[in-house]
Amino acid sequence: MQLSKQDVIAHANSICKNTLMETLNIEFIDFGDDFVVAKMPVNSRVYQPDGVLHGGATVALAETTGSFAAHMFLDLKNVFVRGIEISANHIKSVKEGHVYAKATFIHKGRTTQLLEVRITDDQQNLISLCKLTTVAIPKPV
Repeated sequence: MQLSKQDVIAHANSICKNTLMETLNIEFIDFGDDFVVAKMPVNSRVYQPDGVLHGGATVALAETTGSFAAHMFLDLKNVFVRGIEISANHIKSVKEGHVYAKATFIHKGRTTQLLEVRITDDQQNLISLCKLTTVAIPKPV
């Protein structure tokens, strides 16, 4: 049975209970053949001391979104997906609203995957540009 897009998104959000994703209020909102989109509210929970979005929260959003994209691409019955490297260039600060992460594949390998994650604000301004490398680790038989 093929799940609907809404069912996949609801399941993805449900498995984030009691995790960092729930703490940061990260919510998956869309996906396609080569991308995943998630959003996160910008408020005092994700601020650095001077009242703007913390770069670490931004990177957590990027890794969450990119890792989920890799999960959707791979056969999770046989492998674990783990992030092995992430880099981020923070371009603009944000004080309110939401930020959106769109993870797209640069490389969809069986062993390693490379994704670009663009973080934008409510007005589609580029906030951060991230690159994530994931690896598929075979599960023990």
